[in-house]
Amino acid sequence: MRFPKTFSAFALLIGLSQAAGAQTCTPKVPASSLIEAPKWQMSINPTLPPQQFVDDKGELQGLNVELAREIAKRICVEAVFLRMDFPPMIPALRSGRFDAINTGLFWTEERSKMLYLVPYAQQAISIYTDPSSSLKLEKFEDLAGRVVGVESATYTERKAREFSTAMEAKGLKPVELRTFTTVTATSAALRAGQLEAALNINETANSLEQKGIAKIWVRDIAGTDITFAFRDKLLAQAVADALTAIRVDGTYDKLFDKFGMTKLKATTFVIRGDGPTN
Repeated sequence: MRFPKTFSAFALLIGLSQAAGAQTCTPKVPASSLIEAPKWQMSINPTLPPQQFVDDKGELQGLNVELAREIAKRICVEAVFLRMDFPPMIPALRSGRFDAINTGLFWTEERSKMLYLVPYAQQAISIYTDPSSSLKLEKFEDLAGRVVGVESATYTERKAREFSTAMEAKGLKPVELRTFTTVTATSAALRAGQLEAALNINETANSLEQKGIAKIWVRDIAGTDITFAFRDKLLAQAVADALTAIRVDGTYDKLFDKFGMTKLKATTFVIRGDGPTN
């Protein structure tokens, strides 16, 4: 399978690894469940603050980063983050290039049959504009006929296209969606006047608004679970068990409060869906 340039850099990935402390405990997953035991290698797209991002020093930060490091300590493996764009992640994971996707992958029925998905948070979609825009929006249908930016190959893009098709069926103009690989590129196009509005997850839109570079008009569209995704069931189950322990001792709540992310109501974490059938 041929991957885009973003993935061709995989061999030279600027992966930041965080050792899970001295390996004085026994890993809770067999070596056969990992590509390179005792490393837990996961892809991450650090362009979605406060979920995952790079700080001024070039270091990975965010809820997904700290949560993964905490899980790694609990299952006694080394968390290794592989930076890459989102589009090639699912095919790369399925072909065994790394162990997991840690980028807030939205749960869908289709994905639950391709991968082992462990929900750990809730997310939904927001609509926003440049703060200087005179556009006023109250609902998704107000985007009919407008030029709107969205990150490519994401749940947000998928839902936007579904909504646009439904609007067209009702006699409204479809949304003219323009796709970008990162929220930074989307924001640049919005500031340049190339877009009338943009879509992203609530928390990222909130972050943009706090920085004064976006105005949110509509929140909480099409909310659903976000997940860690795995190619191996035993690793997925070990992570689910670790999340349950993290919830019980209060670490989960502290991390989610720190980053302003939306918690799952469940206190026990599990694999949701049957996983791969072949």
